[in-house]
Amino acid sequence: MSSIKHNNSIKHTSQDLVLFGSLGDLSLRKLLPSFYHLERAGFLDKSLSIHCVIRDDNETNKFYEKLKESIQNHVKEDCYSGDIFNKFRFVSRINCIGLDLKDPSGYKKLKQSLPKNGSATSYYFALPPSMIELVCDNLNDNGIINKESKIVIEKPIGIDYKSAKNVNDKLAKYFDEEQIYRIDHYLGKETVQNLIALRFANSIFASQWNSKCIEYVEITAAETIGIEGRWGYYDDVGQMIDMVQSHLLQLLCLVAMEPPNELNALNMRHEKERVLKALSPIKDDIIRAQYVDGKVLGESVPGYLEEDGANTESETETYICMRAEISNWRWSGTPFYLRTGKRLAEKATQIIIHFKSDQHFIFDQDQKQLAGNVLIIRLQPTEGISLEVVTKDNGVDKGMRLRKDPLHLDFFKSQEVSRMPDGYEKMLLELLNSEQRMFLTRKEVELSWKWCDQVTKAFKSSSQKLCKYGAGSNGPDEAKQMIEKYGHKWYEDR
Repeated sequence: MSSIKHNNSIKHTSQDLVLFGSLGDLSLRKLLPSFYHLERAGFLDKSLSIHCVIRDDNETNKFYEKLKESIQNHVKEDCYSGDIFNKFRFVSRINCIGLDLKDPSGYKKLKQSLPKNGSATSYYFALPPSMIELVCDNLNDNGIINKESKIVIEKPIGIDYKSAKNVNDKLAKYFDEEQIYRIDHYLGKETVQNLIALRFANSIFASQWNSKCIEYVEITAAETIGIEGRWGYYDDVGQMIDMVQSHLLQLLCLVAMEPPNELNALNMRHEKERVLKALSPIKDDIIRAQYVDGKVLGESVPGYLEEDGANTESETETYICMRAEISNWRWSGTPFYLRTGKRLAEKATQIIIHFKSDQHFIFDQDQKQLAGNVLIIRLQPTEGISLEVVTKDNGVDKGMRLRKDPLHLDFFKSQEVSRMPDGYEKMLLELLNSEQRMFLTRKEVELSWKWCDQVTKAFKSSSQKLCKYGAGSNGPDEAKQMIEKYGHKWYEDR
């Protein structure tokens, strides 16, 4: 069975889901395998139909071949069952529809496939943002959407505040805010959900979660991969748009938010909005860089400007880091260091909380650097939480020499789970149950863009040039210099 565990508030919702972009990378790599896992765990209602929209009916056989290939490639062998996939449940609920999204008349076929009793239908846009308005117009003109409909939009929502507002305005033409599900799959990860439990269900941390006790916070999203043939997409966005505006700022919000009055969508989202409003403008302390050729995991890889289809004059960043501050009573004086990059030494998404040490250190002064605890919240590639504590080095000849050891929470061992679910599994289940707590509001998206636009403006107005770093490294030297001038160190350099 899947390792997803839910409380008794879980509902089996009878509705249809229309997946636009079914043959795209996101659908085949993430969404359809996630639906398979939900099927396997018995979390999908028998009446749910998944309508997979493709470009042409002639591609139907190709789609089913790609579907099976996708499940087999992205579902671990011990989780795959031919019976579940073929004989019942999963494939039987898949309805493939050929549809030219630009042809208004073609939507009649989609309408005929959907129930006529007015039940709720979810529309998942695994599409480029440029297609959103066109598809919404055609759905509306053909009478396919109503007040019961839900729409799911992937990031990036726009490329700046102005374009994000434009996208949101287009959605608002046909949908109320309660019908719109802006997804960031990071928020569905088990460790991110555990961050909420860690903060608000444990008084030992809740009482220490402020600038009086925390020296600084690192939020890192590092990848070993390059652009994987997506030059046309990636060079228009870079890490600022692709990662900072969405994933990293959402993680920052969860670390920094005030305790909500209740654990519901209204209160959770309101507290995240308050954090975004309190983010101070950045004047400097921004490092942007591109990777050059090097070795990643022992394999030689080209530099960014040498990738297939590259524009050799490109100034797009593949790495960015910055020092952010939050101007409120809880966090004033505690910096948040955000960094993300491609072609780095290891794949790791983690939040590291550096607690302050006591002013008076009674042990050998040459070990004073060991003072202060560190909490590590790791999202990938493995999910878990560990707390570094200072202990005595064992041995009768060691005296009171100190060392640091981890108190480690391994979700696999402590909860005896067989696998850690992908973030999309949780998000899809929340969508089907009309639960918006982990989805983003319009205000969150636009506030984050306002701040990011200011960061971009600050960088462009500075004299700093785009830095370089070798593929397989931990990033540019300038990033290390930036944090060290404040007396801090990146976790791997301690």
